[in-house]
Amino acid sequence: MREGMLVEIRKRLEDGERACLSPYAALSTASRGREKPMEPCDLRTCFQRDRDRIIHCKSFRRLKYKTQVFLSPMGDHFRTRLTHTLEVAQVARTLARCLRLNEDLAEAIALGHDLGHTPFGHIGESTLDRLMPGGFRHNVQSLRVVTRLENEGRGLNLCWETRDGIARHSGPQEPQTLEGWCVRRADRIAYINHDIDDAIRAGILKPFELPRRCLEVLGDSHGRRIDTMIRDIVRTSMDQPFVRMSQPVQEASEELRDFMFEYVYHDQWRKREEERCDRLLTALFEHYVAHPGQMPPEYLEISYTEGPERAACDFVGCMTDRYAIEQFTELSIPNAFARI
Repeated sequence: MREGMLVEIRKRLEDGERACLSPYAALSTASRGREKPMEPCDLRTCFQRDRDRIIHCKSFRRLKYKTQVFLSPMGDHFRTRLTHTLEVAQVARTLARCLRLNEDLAEAIALGHDLGHTPFGHIGESTLDRLMPGGFRHNVQSLRVVTRLENEGRGLNLCWETRDGIARHSGPQEPQTLEGWCVRRADRIAYINHDIDDAIRAGILKPFELPRRCLEVLGDSHGRRIDTMIRDIVRTSMDQPFVRMSQPVQEASEELRDFMFEYVYHDQWRKREEERCDRLLTALFEHYVAHPGQMPPEYLEISYTEGPERAACDFVGCMTDRYAIEQFTELSIPNAFARI
């Protein structure tokens, strides 16, 4: 009897989805399923279970020490890949809730979307894209993390909808669920605005340097801009089979993004740091390709069957900033000098 009562908890959650969510929402009972069959959880829907599996995995914990844009040693208040992920999840949940979409699925996708990101942010991504035969994209690597690398090679066995949203949160392929679109929109809302905040904190930008036209449409503060973008998506997309901004807000957001690429992401101040990070990761990648036996056993067992470059890419790509620096120091600097 008691076990039957527990099963009813999940069924009530699933019934609530059917009763309250939009006809365009992804219902947990209609999921395309997992790669390997699992007994349903008594207490959680399948998307809630995906969320929990992601939060408890090692790759999620490593996000704490991975760069977003500004190297984390610059200060305690700069975003890391983990805080970026949490901000994306917050925006995605808000969008999904307001649009009557599946908030649990949106949260699961958001929490997993950057699990495959490299050390040193997009600098590291560019380096591995240059070195890896066939290239490297962090969204593709995030999918590889949850399907192949985590859980000692067994993967996290997530639902199809979660995997689709993770793989398609960026790049040319579009998400197949509106919850995936919520994350795709939330990712851009989050990084445009928090990167402005961090750039001002770092002294790279002054508030008055931001494009005046964008501020007139979006707002003149961090909170106002996020609020404008979210409200606009909700007004534009309510009860519609899409998740998008109105044309004026979309154009202002794109102009602000272009401004950030020109004056922050690709500006001269980053060049020296980018060159250092590129040299460091190149040295690590080439070393482990040449000496695969020095990688942890799990990478040999999981990845080496696909070649030494694949194993080295997985190992280096999973590193945190500080672990990459430690490994480079250990390989490059004699112990007597490293202690000085």
